Amino acid sequence: MVMNRKGMKTALLSCLLMSATAFSQTRPDSDKIAASQAGASPLYFDVSASNIPVIEASNFNNELECNVRGGFPGFFEKVNAGKKVLVAFIGGSITQANFGYRLQTARNLEQTYPQASFQWINAGVSGTGTELGAFRINEQVLNHQPDLIFIEFAVNGAYAAGMEGMIRQTIKKNPNTAICLLYTILTGQTAFYQKNELPPNIKGLEQIAAYYDLPSVNLGMEPANLEAAGKLIWKGNPADQEKILFSEDGIHPTTAGGNLYAAAIARAFKKIEAAKPLKKKELPKPLITAAWDEATMVDPSTLPVLDQGWRVIATDTDPNLKKFSPWFSNVLSANKPGATFSFRFKGDMLGVFDIGGPEVGQLEWIIDGEPVKLLNRFNNYCYNRYRGQFDVIKVPHGDHLVKVTLSGQKADKLMILPEDKRADIVQHPEKYDQTVIYLGRILLRGTLLK
Repeated sequence: MVMNRKGMKTALLSCLLMSATAFSQTRPDSDKIAASQAGASPLYFDVSASNIPVIEASNFNNELECNVRGGFPGFFEKVNAGKKVLVAFIGGSITQANFGYRLQTARNLEQTYPQASFQWINAGVSGTGTELGAFRINEQVLNHQPDLIFIEFAVNGAYAAGMEGMIRQTIKKNPNTAICLLYTILTGQTAFYQKNELPPNIKGLEQIAAYYDLPSVNLGMEPANLEAAGKLIWKGNPADQEKILFSEDGIHPTTAGGNLYAAAIARAFKKIEAAKPLKKKELPKPLITAAWDEATMVDPSTLPVLDQGWRVIATDTDPNLKKFSPWFSNVLSANKPGATFSFRFKGDMLGVFDIGGPEVGQLEWIIDGEPVKLLNRFNNYCYNRYRGQFDVIKVPHGDHLVKVTLSGQKADKLMILPEDKRADIVQHPEKYDQTVIYLGRILLRGTLLK
């Protein structure tokens, strides 16, 4: 049966909504993902390091591993003509990390298409999902005019609506940009592939990929096959293993695990290039929502600051902030309660992408004259170190006046920290007994108003 796009939307929408909640990470797994959040990686990277493994695509074959769909016709046209191409990777910790698959994939593409001139972007942010991806894809990826974007968020927040927002923003900005969805997996999900099925969270993302006719790659199929054959251990201690060790924590690949992920991408490229699909420029009506089409980030240092308690700090001048300079060249900071700034926007969601650490405090949000929320920027990952983090507030759609104030209320940081992470606050309470904010970006699902 052939189904038109309208029929597909009706048939799949209920499945999408169910699959969004059908898979939930265990608490230990979600903690590992969140705890992986630390500093930022340089946005542009090169592949000149001699120790990047050479990928062997192998003869593994499973029809579910790669869906060609609309392919990458514009990308292949440019690389085969020997032109300059920009490839971007956006995702969570597996994308941000070295040797999770990204570096191996980049080297493989440079070897496969030596006539082309490649540039590479790493827009991976550990511990985050598609919702923050939708806020940041324009600044960190689309503004650089990529020819191909790999999107990897399956083990983080695999929220289909945020994924659709990233896809729609990309098509709107440049319909010729190729998009490929990559599906990583975590502990227990090899069982689905061994039954030739997809994990529920990936089913939700696949329905988005199918609706927008985008290629996708199930990276965990060969590891699942090797595990079933007794040749691979999914999780373990590298010192104890004679078999291939995929990961030490069940989520983040070892170099050997990353090689297997990259091999799946190498096989997919051969399959996609051979298909020679036609270009498609159509942006259909949203499958789930168009709400994320206008998600964006605003540099808060460009806003009208109404109180001298806020100041702009260049991140490369502070040892604790320097590692975040690839995300934020500067931050808007305050350390005196009562410091305030205001802005107007039209939309339905706002928030912050900022830097956390021992001394961070709380922000009071007053929207249209009404106190809405007290955002505590200290959480159980802020012990004796700094990390990137974000939070959002949902409001009714419309025009809003927003007032942000550094609160004088202090959170009970000792109780927020897990018992095994309290040693530093007990030994150095003065580090924590402060109220400081480091705002890197204001998040808006909407438009900033003058």
